[in-house]
Amino acid sequence: MEPIRGTGCFVFKPGSKKRKRTVGVEEYFVDGSDDCGYAKERFNICQRLWEKVKADTEILQDGLNKKILDNLLDFIKKSTSSFQSRSDDWTSLMRASEIPTAALVLGVNVPDHDITFQSLSDLLQNSVTPFAVSVQAKECAALKNLMQRVLERLMGVGVSVEEDEGDASVHVPQKRVSCSISVLCQWYKTVAKKHAMKSPGKTSSEKDFSQSPPIVVIFKDFEAFNPRVLQDFILICNRYIQELPLIFVFGIATSPSTIQHMLPHSVSSLLCIELFQSLSCTQHLATVVDKLILTSQFPFKLSGKVLQVLVSIFLYHDFSVRNFVKGLQLALLEHFHSQPLSVLCCKKQEALLYAQKLSHKDVEMVRQLPSFMRYVEAQEPQEQVQLLTSDDHVKEVCKTFLKGLRKYHKNYYPILRCLHSLTSSLPKYPLGKQIRELHMSCLEKNVWETNEYESAMQLLRLLAKDELVSALRKCADILKPGKTKKMKCALQQLEDYIARFEQLDSMSIDAVSREEITSPEKDLQKKTDLFQLQKTLLEMKGSRRTKKMSAFELLRNEALDFIDGLVRSHLTPPELQPLNEVCYYSSSGVLRRHLNATPRTSIQTALSHPFFYLQNESLKTEAGTVSNSAPDLCIVYKLHLECGRLINLYDWLEAYATVTSAAEGKDPESEDYGKVDELKHARFIQSVSELEFLGFVKSTKQKTDHVARLTWGGC
Repeated sequence: MEPIRGTGCFVFKPGSKKRKRTVGVEEYFVDGSDDCGYAKERFNICQRLWEKVKADTEILQDGLNKKILDNLLDFIKKSTSSFQSRSDDWTSLMRASEIPTAALVLGVNVPDHDITFQSLSDLLQNSVTPFAVSVQAKECAALKNLMQRVLERLMGVGVSVEEDEGDASVHVPQKRVSCSISVLCQWYKTVAKKHAMKSPGKTSSEKDFSQSPPIVVIFKDFEAFNPRVLQDFILICNRYIQELPLIFVFGIATSPSTIQHMLPHSVSSLLCIELFQSLSCTQHLATVVDKLILTSQFPFKLSGKVLQVLVSIFLYHDFSVRNFVKGLQLALLEHFHSQPLSVLCCKKQEALLYAQKLSHKDVEMVRQLPSFMRYVEAQEPQEQVQLLTSDDHVKEVCKTFLKGLRKYHKNYYPILRCLHSLTSSLPKYPLGKQIRELHMSCLEKNVWETNEYESAMQLLRLLAKDELVSALRKCADILKPGKTKKMKCALQQLEDYIARFEQLDSMSIDAVSREEITSPEKDLQKKTDLFQLQKTLLEMKGSRRTKKMSAFELLRNEALDFIDGLVRSHLTPPELQPLNEVCYYSSSGVLRRHLNATPRTSIQTALSHPFFYLQNESLKTEAGTVSNSAPDLCIVYKLHLECGRLINLYDWLEAYATVTSAAEGKDPESEDYGKVDELKHARFIQSVSELEFLGFVKSTKQKTDHVARLTWGGC
């Protein structure tokens, strides 16, 4: 009997390993919150406000760039139409030999340029031409790289250069063409021909491009390009200007004179340059602050110190509005992550609903707020007992506080704008040229108690009638959108003052202001002795003090006293408002550490106190010492602090070996203790190399077996 042969199938079941689950943003937020109460609700509110900030910023950016982008589009369309017309007059022939170039001056706020260029590319591809490409200096170190990037992004295929063609070991599956402008010309003629054939039967859904759409090349960071690369590229493109409708856009961060510095006259004369100047970054910031921060529609607020940190980073680091908005978003995230009561920082009805649902633990947190404690201390004993014992009573009071906080903001911002409108044109700008400066002053203290405010009011009392009436009308226009009773009442009184000023026109102000008093100056014409002269001068001085004020001066003082009363009533610091901690983020130190990091301090902290970052209990030591079980780099760094300007490498190695031997638990009396073996030697060399890379030491020619120490102090 023959044995039965068959085939078998073996199944290997994988082990029951749990699949690693990715933690979502919401779960990370909830798990990391200081208090899990309403954590999901806080995350949802934070996300809604985050999206609102993002959307509002994009709308603002588009609005600010609209004018300059529209002008750019008109320039490109005009250049395209002149290319298509091809007149025979001398001027047209001269223009036909030049490449139309837009010099777009955007300012030094380089991080914001990407948004502008993206908007420009979208507008071009939607309304002018599908052939718009952007290049950056970092990817165009040589002419071949620049040509390759332009052709690849225009033609949508791989472009080979000389080095690539000679490399037979590289197999690229996609179609590749040679890197030359002549290839681009052939491709453009083919595409333009196809486009012309499709144009008669064009559907309404297709984009309305001209028969010969231009090729727009955008140089994002013009100053960073190699001048020689630009010159060669322009010279080559100029030879094909009769065949290719080329248009250049230079993104300039500094000054238009950069073009003259980078391109000689023989090259710049081949360009027909037109200048386009964008709004300054400070104007962008003023608009963002006005729309996102100085508004009662946005419940989240920044304290004065936090706003000062963001503005300081903007003014002294990068001038980037984009980074300013990111800082605002970070403050928003930190507030909702660290403040359990931030669930009340939302729309009015939603906040009142959450206030009614507060748990006993949440109510206790309300009682511990500094603003609530100050409110309790100012109440009668019976009310204090209710506030400290009854949760329901605290919830009702919280609702009242939340309504009051919203009314405070609705009154605060219009009066702030009125005060800024009155004082922003005064000499030397006593209360600041920008409204954000006045806002930060009002956030930190009673602005009417400052010397700057007194100086501003004195200057306002010197304004002429026309100037004062014009300023009051601006204030009335600011107060008109106000919906609160106090703002409507203030508007009515302000309009009454304006009407009274206008009634003065029917009077002869000069006649009213003329004094009807006898002057003691006549006595000076008579002969008199010293005593009589002194008496006469004192009478003159007293008469000046008791000079009768005109009707205009009386009315001016009355109107300014009314403005002063509005300031004292509505521009009180927000920290005096109960429950302000719910809406205001005040941790400026946390924000500064995140946004304005100090690398040297962080590195020195990590090397001197590794426990601070690693959180390993074996590394925990007293101040000024490092554990012998610390990383080699920390040990070498600590030993180098004990040396002078020049460090002997052999002595340094011996000290390192002694410390590491103690870490290995060797007996100090043994022969191997402190002995340098190959492994320790290699670890030491690596640590010294890392220390040199970090910039703490460097080799020196004075002594070959020594290194020089580079840093002193701050350790």
